[in-house]
Amino acid sequence: MKIALAQLNYHTGNFEHNTSKMIEALNKAKSNGVDLIVFSELAVCGYPARDFLEFKDFIELCRENVEKIASHCVDGIAAIVGSPRVNPVVEGKDLFNSAYFLAEGKVKHITDKTLLPNYDVFDEYRYFEPNRQFNVIEYKGSKIALTICEDLWNLNENPLYIQTPMDELIKQNPDFIINIAASPFSKTQIQTRQEVLLNNALKYHLPVLYVNHIGGQTHMIFDGGSCITNAEGKLIAEAKYFEEDILECEMRNGKCDILNNLVISSGVERETEVAELYSKFHNIESALVLGVREYFHKLGFSKAILGLSGGIDSALVLYLASKALGPENVKALLLPSEFSSDHSISDSVALANNLGVSYETISIENTFNALQNTLAPYFKDTPFGLTEENMQSRSRGIILMAMSNKFGYILLNTTNKSELAVGYGTLYGDMCGGLSVIGDLYKTEVFELCKHINRDKEIIPNNILTKEPSAELRPNQKDSDSLPDYEILDKILFLYVEERKGPKEIISAGFDEALVKRILRMVNMNEWKRWQAPPVIRISSKAFGYGRRVPIAGKYLN
Repeated sequence: MKIALAQLNYHTGNFEHNTSKMIEALNKAKSNGVDLIVFSELAVCGYPARDFLEFKDFIELCRENVEKIASHCVDGIAAIVGSPRVNPVVEGKDLFNSAYFLAEGKVKHITDKTLLPNYDVFDEYRYFEPNRQFNVIEYKGSKIALTICEDLWNLNENPLYIQTPMDELIKQNPDFIINIAASPFSKTQIQTRQEVLLNNALKYHLPVLYVNHIGGQTHMIFDGGSCITNAEGKLIAEAKYFEEDILECEMRNGKCDILNNLVISSGVERETEVAELYSKFHNIESALVLGVREYFHKLGFSKAILGLSGGIDSALVLYLASKALGPENVKALLLPSEFSSDHSISDSVALANNLGVSYETISIENTFNALQNTLAPYFKDTPFGLTEENMQSRSRGIILMAMSNKFGYILLNTTNKSELAVGYGTLYGDMCGGLSVIGDLYKTEVFELCKHINRDKEIIPNNILTKEPSAELRPNQKDSDSLPDYEILDKILFLYVEERKGPKEIISAGFDEALVKRILRMVNMNEWKRWQAPPVIRISSKAFGYGRRVPIAGKYLN
């Protein structure tokens, strides 16, 4: 049996786009003699569809488009495609997350997802009923164990679910496993995902054919990495990352022969620590560039604007935006105040010129002075302080948003994860924006990614990488005036946010007790700010936003 694994980019709710893309791939596969083409989880409607799934019309459109795809499954080709479907039983949730097996112009078999993730960014049990029936698919002399994403993820020392679908399907002696998935990218996901697939192959002594999405859906990035694992638990072929791709193979007596796109993963066996570090930051850069490009493309935007301060965060965002959208579609605004250093301006100009991005310089001094004069009668006899610092940030926000409104730019936010965590930012000022590009990168990671970008030549001026971080809102201000060294801060934040360690555990790891309690209190007390922040492109296992849900008014650690 000749099989094609189609790794495509879908658009949530864009049925015409999704279906035409699959039909085009199907027809090409048919002309190439393919017997079965496999598309990913919920490909018909896009993933995640969220509360669109509560609209009957949306589900009806899913059904109609499955039938449309089925009508092209003739002349010897079959397809597997993911789509929601109505649960015919009154009791339970209204829908199943399903994989349709289409052949001879119609639906021949339906497999429903058993294990429904309900953690981090996943919320599937909100919508779907779990499967309780297990049957292999027989096609062209082979038995196929068809599974959907999480169905293969219950092989660990602390199982999340009480059932493992393959333990049931293996009783029917399948010849190989197909897994259709919507597995989003994170810094550790590629390695974890490969381990899951290899462990399934080893446990059940079967080849595993895996198909994933690529593309961006607001904050979630799908990196692809569709692959084939043989029955001995070896990765034998892998599709491209962050690009559409198709793998073709042939199954013969339980053995898999690769027909095209033989790309053995560079991530499976790395020879040096340097190569591993390169791979990590190469993937992060690719994910962020894809995330920006997809956010603009799928919302119909084309041009971005941002404030370029001379600091490392805005420098990185400008680089990523110019790479994602093209430098001709990006505008930088230099917004100096009386506290801005000369090198902040010169560094910003050098970066913009390096990237070929147009820029304008607009001083905020008049705007800030006007605000001070307006409030002078009310601020009489009070010292210059945080309020005045925030007024400068909000002056910049007003100018950036005005340019955005007038000329059709989307403002990109430049706040990093460290700042977002501890509230080191001004609402309606530097926290403005339609998309948070680096809000899931700690400050130390921002520096490392910039060093990676400069590995071959100086793109980001070296002075930006070496100078001490500062918001430049008062004379001689440094981030270290109010925050611990980022090397320490980020380690504490990582333990609390990603690892969900409490204060006692973090202190026992060797950190100062008073500092830990102060930092954790800052994180909790600033949850209300994060609720008003723009969506954050997710590249970690626990990003701020949809995947981290804590109370605004909770007392824990406050």
